[in-house]
Amino acid sequence: MGSAPALGRGRSLLTDTYGRTARDLRVSLTDRCNLRCTYCMPEEGVEWTPTDQTLTVDEFNRLIRIAVEMLGIRQVRFTGGEPLLHRGLEQIIAATKKLTTDEEAAPRTAITTNGLGLDRRVQRLKDAGLDRVNISLDSIDKERYARLTRRDRLPGVLKGIAAAIEHGLHPVKVNAVIMRGINEGDVIPLTEFALVHGFQLRFIEQMPLGPGGVWTRNGMVTAEQIIDMLSQRFALTPANDNRGSAPAALWNVTDRSDQTLTGRIGIIASVSQPFCGNCDRTRLTSDGCIRSCLFSTTETPLREMMRTGATDTELAQAWQQAMFFKPAGHGIDDPSFLQPARGMSQIGG
Repeated sequence: MGSAPALGRGRSLLTDTYGRTARDLRVSLTDRCNLRCTYCMPEEGVEWTPTDQTLTVDEFNRLIRIAVEMLGIRQVRFTGGEPLLHRGLEQIIAATKKLTTDEEAAPRTAITTNGLGLDRRVQRLKDAGLDRVNISLDSIDKERYARLTRRDRLPGVLKGIAAAIEHGLHPVKVNAVIMRGINEGDVIPLTEFALVHGFQLRFIEQMPLGPGGVWTRNGMVTAEQIIDMLSQRFALTPANDNRGSAPAALWNVTDRSDQTLTGRIGIIASVSQPFCGNCDRTRLTSDGCIRSCLFSTTETPLREMMRTGATDTELAQAWQQAMFFKPAGHGIDDPSFLQPARGMSQIGG
């Protein structure tokens, strides 16, 4: 087995054996969440990581600095669990925005959130340097939202979306996971809602990252099926044939019954049309582990290295080594596929 290229002077890159280079860092700040979405975690929740095992604000800031200033990262997205539950979120965003990428610019910053409480913090987040938000919303039906999330909190999410739009965090993106027999009926209403309010809706195929036995390939709603549903009401034309490493295939959308309603939606076909060959992501968990893929069954721990005196160069080299052997793809269709032991709330989206 080979080894990652040695760090030299200046900036090195997180390049793997397939020639992909990670430019996008996903940082899971916490595994805690104030919802209990059925496809993400069991009703009773999961056992939270003890505080002494999670990274401190200074430790997050150090690893993000190494990623940007030594390893070529250009975009940092903060996830969870729910990142708004982390009290140091603004502080970490501000520190990230003070860094300089290899393009001689500050890193682009984003959060993926369920939107609860965003309306109360959006100005502070923007002042800290937040550029964009992705907000999860799987239904605009109050009762169905409560069944899906096991919490009756839809009005709070809608306030968060409105606040993000009002404060100019454009493009505001709203993510919806569509599940057979559960929220297929929301495809048309969600799209209409997005066109009326001017945000970019993104439908996401359900992935095997939740409680065991919840996901099956035959039970998921595919991107092709979502397009078929949309075509009953909307005219669709492809918008990004050459999307590079972007996970979403974009479509220009026009309401057939009201042609003044136009916009753009995205469809992320992670399972049926995987885009692993162009993946540019690396992941840092809240307890300091590097994951080369959302579906990795192995991790590289950096927390104890930091706490026992590792230098920046040693941490960067360990990170490079973790990414160098990134697999070719997630392997969901492979008979030997194993669902990761950690769920989405523990890995970060």
